Amino acid sequence: MGVITIDGIRLEVEDGKNVLECALENGIYIPHLCHHKDLNPLGSCRMCIVEVEGHEGVTPACTLKAKDGMVIKTKTPEVTRLRMLALELLLAGHPEDCSTCPKYGNCELQMLIQYIGPKTGRLKMRAKGFKPEEGNPLILHDMNRCVLCGRCVRACNELRGVKVLQYQKKELETYVGTLHNRLLIDSDCRFCGACAEVCPTGTIRDKLMNSEVKKEDAIVPCRAACPAHTDIPRYIRFVKEGNYDAAVAVIREKAPFPKVLGYICTHVCELECKRKEVSQAMSIRNIKRYAAEHETGLYWKGKGKQLPDTGKKVCVVGGGPAGLTAAYYLRKQGHDVTVKEALPTVGGMMAYGIPSYRLPREIIAEEAKVIEEAGVKMEVNTRVENPVELLKEYDAVLMTIGGHKGVRLPMAGNDLDGVLLNIDFLRNASLGKETGMGKRVIVLGGGNVAFDCARTAKRLGAEEIHLACLEARDVMTADDEEIEQAQEEGIFVHPAQTFERITGEGHVTGVDFMNVKSFTFDENRRAIIQKEEGSEHHIDGDTVIFATGQRPDLTEDCGLKLGRANSIAVKDMDTDKSTSVEGIFAAGDVIYGTKSVIMAIESGRQAASQIDRYLGGDGDISESLAPEQNPDPWIGRVEGFGYQQRKQPQVDGAAERQDNFGLFDHGICDGDICGETSRCLQCDLRLKISKPRLWGDFAESKEA
Repeated sequence: MGVITIDGIRLEVEDGKNVLECALENGIYIPHLCHHKDLNPLGSCRMCIVEVEGHEGVTPACTLKAKDGMVIKTKTPEVTRLRMLALELLLAGHPEDCSTCPKYGNCELQMLIQYIGPKTGRLKMRAKGFKPEEGNPLILHDMNRCVLCGRCVRACNELRGVKVLQYQKKELETYVGTLHNRLLIDSDCRFCGACAEVCPTGTIRDKLMNSEVKKEDAIVPCRAACPAHTDIPRYIRFVKEGNYDAAVAVIREKAPFPKVLGYICTHVCELECKRKEVSQAMSIRNIKRYAAEHETGLYWKGKGKQLPDTGKKVCVVGGGPAGLTAAYYLRKQGHDVTVKEALPTVGGMMAYGIPSYRLPREIIAEEAKVIEEAGVKMEVNTRVENPVELLKEYDAVLMTIGGHKGVRLPMAGNDLDGVLLNIDFLRNASLGKETGMGKRVIVLGGGNVAFDCARTAKRLGAEEIHLACLEARDVMTADDEEIEQAQEEGIFVHPAQTFERITGEGHVTGVDFMNVKSFTFDENRRAIIQKEEGSEHHIDGDTVIFATGQRPDLTEDCGLKLGRANSIAVKDMDTDKSTSVEGIFAAGDVIYGTKSVIMAIESGRQAASQIDRYLGGDGDISESLAPEQNPDPWIGRVEGFGYQQRKQPQVDGAAERQDNFGLFDHGICDGDICGETSRCLQCDLRLKISKPRLWGDFAESKEA
């Protein structure tokens, strides 16, 4: 250690450390542009020049090594003059109108101009004449704005080890680009975004950055899109390393059903995955499934949070994903928790709505057992008619009964024999009961539940199955893979159809349809349907299954205020799950309608936190299970990285799967899992890059 003096301020610093960092870390601002905390010093911009007592001339502070006894001045007339000249040289080749720049208001060069404040006019302007490169996914290059600070080159070469960006020459102009000006994908770019992160101007910037979204969420959209905000890049990295126990521990920090989710999660994370802009989205759900199938519980079994008993009792009505999740975390907070489930087993729609060929029942039982082993009492075949009465025995009640009542559309013939409701049909099929289905089935609806009905009917022996919906094919709400697999199994799919009437006298004989010319919604979300004239047609059938939605099986007699579509009204879907009765809360599908298992899990977590606070706790249900991860920023170059294609799961052919309820999607195989995890852009690494130290930050800290 040694002592240096900067502008009269004595600092105790580490010998050999560069003077610029010594100053910045001690709250003394020295202007700089090419310097970045995470990159090797370059000293090219000449903004950080200082005078050192006993030395002639000026020296860049970023390359000046601290030495005991050194006396430094940062604001002499000569330093100020030379900085201003250096800045004007930079600005001579930079566009003059800041207001048209996407980086306006968030530009380090702009802040530097405000600090140094050149009082003279710019030197003679020159136009560089570069055409902005917009052909790359995720990243836009506009070299007309470049000030040759070299940060992007150093980030790509020294920080990431990808070595795609280099200094190039075009006539008299030096610029940053790829060899032979190839597109980034053809140069083996890893699309990590480090270059855009360190660029101080608007030269290299993100195509997808949205100012209305938090920067962290825009940079790691998969994690932001996940309703439970699972740290997806972190567990993908663990799977890549072969550490499946750690990967599942990451998932279990947010959700107690990692294996269930690995099979049936709606994977909204994949819809937002940046990898899809380069080639194809990451197979995130299948990676989660692989980890869950290969872990041993090393980091979470018996090692999670368990607070001392509080003496408070909670009843959770409904044993679906929302209820079981809430019960699990409330027990961890020390409360005595009982789940009351009307059906023979817990699981809710996971067990009675999702067919077993998609989600084997033993997986639900396995993960529910973990919750039971945590101390949650399970009472099945126990229907609760009046939740208010439970307050006599329990300190709080949580309603998570889901939406187990099918919707019968108000149309001619809806009460004929042979008309079934989606939920009843799927539940009876799951329980092995008689469904009432005939040989020629018509399913009305275009969501995943509708396809579950159609594909279940196929496995139960229906000879001909048609599925019709209002939506056009490209906007159907079912997953594409669900639609394609159904068609492979011989199910006829009819998008853009109106349901005119169910025909028959006493028993269903078919359905009359018309083609939809346009289908939109007005400002009040009312459907506006324009039919195609003369397009009436009929499909014969002996069974019609309504799969156009479901709602909670409730009446006003339950003692709670109800909302739209029989839902339980809560004060706020996200922030306040209390109902009209003090001490009773609600979560999951029963408050917002049919969504997804992962949304129900997050809703259950939110409810658990709120109920814990209501019972006198701090509401903090978070827990750390996975080991610490320190990812290597040196990701290196991978030949053909941008062109790597998504690894596909092993799926049985239609002939093998369509007549039985056996699992047909076997996930990604052992030989492909490493290849799939290696495709990840590791977007979260960008968040590890140090933020720039701006003049405004130092001014604010001094004012404070």
